[in-house]
Amino acid sequence: MILNKRKLRIETERMTLRPPTHSDFRDWATLRATSAEHLTPWEPSWANDHLTRKAFTNRVYWAQRSVTSGTAMPLFLFRRGDDVLLGAITLDNIRRGPAQAGTLGYWTGAPHARQGYMREAILAVVHHAFTRLDLSRIEAACLPENVASRGLLETCGFKYEGVAQSYLQIGGRWRTHVLYAALRMDRRGRTDAG
Repeated sequence: MILNKRKLRIETERMTLRPPTHSDFRDWATLRATSAEHLTPWEPSWANDHLTRKAFTNRVYWAQRSVTSGTAMPLFLFRRGDDVLLGAITLDNIRRGPAQAGTLGYWTGAPHARQGYMREAILAVVHHAFTRLDLSRIEAACLPENVASRGLLETCGFKYEGVAQSYLQIGGRWRTHVLYAALRMDRRGRTDAG
């Protein structure tokens, strides 16, 4: 993994992860539109203007402000061989001070699902968060029936921590989520004292 110090950019074996730019609009809108059936069961309801250039422009400006202020790290995933947009991952709600934590969210376009891209991205972002951002805890949540996402988090070293009642509105109603976390110094499951 390589981090460009001038600009946020993480390189993995097969991908480049970087914040969105205005020129990504068409690829993003197309991938989201063609993947709507794949994505909408797991995401908050899309606003009527979700796929518009104006909404995307606001997203780009939010990403720029978030990276600059250190409150979030929104990244698009591009396959290095052909520069195809695969999905996105965001380390959001970055908290400093005693917490040193952040919340992970992600999506993969339907044509690119189940090919290991998001696993590669999660591992790279978590490594970056622990080693470069000095975070101690990365949290993630998903719907209990989202077996693919739960399995993905578990294979990336996240551990199940419990249930959050009415955690997010999905499909227009409050939904309970299961909570996972990865810890920089994970001692859970160890039996030795100290």
